[in-house]
Amino acid sequence: MRQLLVIFTFLGLTQATVQAQPAARPFDAETANSLQRLVEPEISPDGRWVVYGLRVADPARDKYQTDLWLAPTAAGGAPRRLTFTGDFGGKPRWVGAEGAAIAFLAARGSDDEKKKGAQLWRLSLAGGEAEQLTELKGGVEDYAVAPDGSRAVLVVQEEAPDPEKLAGWRRKTPLPIVIDGFHFKQDREGYLDGRRKHLQLLDLASRRLDVLTQGEFDEVAPAWSPDGRLLAFLSRRSPERDRTEATGLFVMPVEAGASARGLATLTTDSDARPAWSPDGRFIALPTGDEVKWSAYQQWRPGVFEVGGGAAQVLGADLDRGWQPQLAWAADGKALIGVVDEDRQSRLTRIGVADGQVQRLSGPGTAGQASVARDGSVAFLAGGWQQPAELHVLDAAGPRAVTAHHEGWRRDVALSRLREFATASADSTDVHGLLALPPEAVLPLPTVLLIHGGPNSQDAQELSTRSSLRERLVAAGYAVLLVNYRGSSGRGKAFQRAIFADWGRLEVQDLHAAVDWAVKQGIADPSRLGVGGWSYGGILTDALIAADTRFKAAVSGAGSGNQLSMFGTDQYAVQYEREMGLPWAQRERWLKVSAPFFKAERIRTPTLFLGGEKDFNVPISGSEQMYLALKTLGVPTQLVIYPGQFHGLSLPSYQRDWETRFIAWMDHYLKPQTQSATK
Repeated sequence: MRQLLVIFTFLGLTQATVQAQPAARPFDAETANSLQRLVEPEISPDGRWVVYGLRVADPARDKYQTDLWLAPTAAGGAPRRLTFTGDFGGKPRWVGAEGAAIAFLAARGSDDEKKKGAQLWRLSLAGGEAEQLTELKGGVEDYAVAPDGSRAVLVVQEEAPDPEKLAGWRRKTPLPIVIDGFHFKQDREGYLDGRRKHLQLLDLASRRLDVLTQGEFDEVAPAWSPDGRLLAFLSRRSPERDRTEATGLFVMPVEAGASARGLATLTTDSDARPAWSPDGRFIALPTGDEVKWSAYQQWRPGVFEVGGGAAQVLGADLDRGWQPQLAWAADGKALIGVVDEDRQSRLTRIGVADGQVQRLSGPGTAGQASVARDGSVAFLAGGWQQPAELHVLDAAGPRAVTAHHEGWRRDVALSRLREFATASADSTDVHGLLALPPEAVLPLPTVLLIHGGPNSQDAQELSTRSSLRERLVAAGYAVLLVNYRGSSGRGKAFQRAIFADWGRLEVQDLHAAVDWAVKQGIADPSRLGVGGWSYGGILTDALIAADTRFKAAVSGAGSGNQLSMFGTDQYAVQYEREMGLPWAQRERWLKVSAPFFKAERIRTPTLFLGGEKDFNVPISGSEQMYLALKTLGVPTQLVIYPGQFHGLSLPSYQRDWETRFIAWMDHYLKPQTQSATK
């Protein structure tokens, strides 16, 4: 095949492409560690300030540190750092109608104090040190501050029994874990021992704590009514509460011993929180369809009348999913949030009365919107070559109010973007993104990098999860990012096409994208690699079992034997409703487990990796595939990250997985040059 120097106008780049600036260095491990992440922006009630977290890697201590920052919304102001300890635990909230202070969660102090978990703190904007408001054994999981700033409702988990004080035990050895629930394990949380999460009322002046809820149910996601008299929260209270994703929306007076009243039973996101309308008459909450679609929900704004009445679900004609955070416009006539569209996400407004949709941000990615009394909106926004920064939308239009990555972007070479579309084997339209080096000679060794989920998508973003993409491009690879069927951003039918039929249509779509790249003269068909993490690892296993075209593969946190995941991972509820029980639907389970049971077809050298304590996709999934290939004489290796869950939480391990990925590809796709790993 003849070689071509890449001329990007020839390749037909879209208008969304961002031109790269002259770069001083390639995107390497050090560059990845210096990429920062803004989180949880909250605009002040008067719209003058936005508080947010800034997360940075500390390679020397091998941990991520997050501190609170404050940015003025007025033009010309500069953000300032509020904390310097790196232990911000999340959930910043403004205290009082005028926003004179900021509350947040953090685990601080001695090692013994940190073991208690995150506590509630308050920081005055007038100056001084943060003030600790709670000292609860087990910590505070979540909270909400009353509109007048005088009280806070806390979400607190029941204390675990002390082994040394338990009659008949009285020793330091941990108690045996006794399980009698259907959903009995969860990644990061471990085995679920039945301890419930309840609401407690904290007086911020006296520090007095009153119990608001107790008993056999969990109560989470509290939200105060605008007048401070009522509390909304979520609670699963059906007899089969650990066997369904359906939850209840409740309201109750903010008084000890008060009864809660159910407003609705619905499906909603685990990160969702009720949002009260400014007049206190309605509550908005992301709402899904029946529990059958739990893994493929496309959230829409639901509006529930506090006094009773039929619920209203908005956006049926949009056929796109909303992210979990919803906020009311200041006039109460609309809801504002972020909608996931094809390869991007946009700040969006939807009218409550007429359902009219208005997009408030341009191409790229947006997220995490909050609204002030004057109607100003704070949100995060970024693009393919722009890490997300804090933006504000007001009467003057949208504008960035932070520039944390300005110097970083000037110093690093970033990939060029090309959007593409192609037809799958059954003529389904498949969309994706192609990342290319700034200058390259075609065709290139090409890596199909598969996103997880599957209910997510590859989009025009540059974030900490983009570092492998950029490091591969810096190492001389073209990188294909494909939104296969099952991905979000393309509507319900596209998202639900793989229901109970994993690994078939996705494989067709992924192959179609590779075929397109080969026909375009971009991908060298003799130097194709594939890899991914989570569902991306699962699909990597499916691809190498279905075809021998890939010369190298990396499967992170994957599984080829889905049958063995029943009872060992956290998805018991989904399996029962989607797949059916293995002994009743044996052929269906064997079909989705084909990569393991047909492992003799595999010829691709494959690297398997995963976290030792992963309950999402347990490491046994990688162990089984590794041993199958080892037995068959196919080159393979298994890497286990000690103490890690489904997502790698240490900078060293994240860089290690990226470095090993590239080295594996270099070994099998660049045998003549054996290029050094970036």
